[in-house]
Amino acid sequence: MADKTVTTRGGNIGSVLVNAVLLWGINIWPGWKVVPFLTADMERVLGMINASLTAGIIANLIFVVIRNRGVMALGNLVVLGIGLAATLRMLEVFPFDFGDSWSGWPVVVRVLLVLGIVGSIIGMVVEIVAMFRSLAGFGERARQ
Repeated sequence: MADKTVTTRGGNIGSVLVNAVLLWGINIWPGWKVVPFLTADMERVLGMINASLTAGIIANLIFVVIRNRGVMALGNLVVLGIGLAATLRMLEVFPFDFGDSWSGWPVVVRVLLVLGIVGSIIGMVVEIVAMFRSLAGFGERARQ
């Protein structure tokens, strides 16, 4: 029977780097204010976005060291939960102004945010199952 595995250490390090670059790009240079369709309301969402990216960095750094599927499921569950909260906040505040461009952009962005919410919920269910499977001794082995 084939051995099912989850992310590699290299994948975790890649995730840390991507999240760190996003944090830097959004908050330092060039900053979110250079994006022409973001409004000042973005400041109301920025804390949740930063929390989500930071949680991803912390979780993936832990995953580099701890290769236990149950721990990884719990960490992923936390990251997904914070990401879900950030996406819900983004949908609530909707810090976008597309000006005189195509009038369908607000609908497209709302649909994408809702898809992100649905995906996060599905991911959370998957991680809850993985965590309980790991606790019961049926969890997948993490790749070294």
